[in-house]
Amino acid sequence: MTGIGFDTIKRVTADLYDRSLRFIPADSKVALRKADGIETNETARHTLQTMIRSAEAAEQSWRFVCSDSGVPVYVIKVGTQARFSGNVRQAIVEGFADLVASIQPPLLPHVTNPLTLERGHSGRHMPIVTFDMVDDCDFIDITCSPKALGSGRWSAMEIFSFPDLPTIEAYVLDVVRKAGSQPCPPVVVGVGIGGTFDYACKLAKEATLRPIGQSHPEAIVEAMEERLLAAVNRTGFGPMGTGGDSTATAVHVDYAAGHGFTPVAVTFNCWINRRTRARLFNDGRVEIIE
Repeated sequence: MTGIGFDTIKRVTADLYDRSLRFIPADSKVALRKADGIETNETARHTLQTMIRSAEAAEQSWRFVCSDSGVPVYVIKVGTQARFSGNVRQAIVEGFADLVASIQPPLLPHVTNPLTLERGHSGRHMPIVTFDMVDDCDFIDITCSPKALGSGRWSAMEIFSFPDLPTIEAYVLDVVRKAGSQPCPPVVVGVGIGGTFDYACKLAKEATLRPIGQSHPEAIVEAMEERLLAAVNRTGFGPMGTGGDSTATAVHVDYAAGHGFTPVAVTFNCWINRRTRARLFNDGRVEIIE
């Protein structure tokens, strides 16, 4: 009986992390070029053009786009009909360890023990992995989205009681203003609304993984995304804080039903928008999606 093997998971998860450090997704390139075309600030345009050239040079030379390689973070959707041989999490841990030993240029020791501040390449619950089940699928869908200091530091969450939309949007903008240029704009802003404390943060994180240009399917949320994107770009921070109209390439919002208390979580992906994805099928196929 075929299935998704330990060695395949080990290899693919390591490759996804490696690839995520060396190029930016196609939709991010399109968004940066679009921003360059409509940006009114000359310094900002120059910065956007430098970003595009830098990303292209890294991809062509197979170098890192940014020296902050972050830490490996995986979002895994497990099909209910997927079959495995071996321990999935252990395969990811071993794949990361093998990559650390072989990757060039070497990875800086960004993995940090939050209690002792000791730094290295391994640690409790590292790599960071979340699993969800998906009905009627015979594959696992793996997205790697490394989290670095600039974008990770400025995530925030607050719990409201029965907030209206203006209250929610004002909070999102307050988080953006406090972050300023620290998350390395133009950013993708992910917003999670409702559910519970932990679920809102999960929604926000996964919202950043949505391709740029893909709106939420519900009209009320799509309109909120449009209002927030316009408001964020009016803050004037601009690419890397140089001023201008291009503070964000997208604001992606998702929500879940909950109680009267409503968590609102906000997180960021930097301009590189690191995101690689693959599907592993029961029959041994590996499909690289992005």
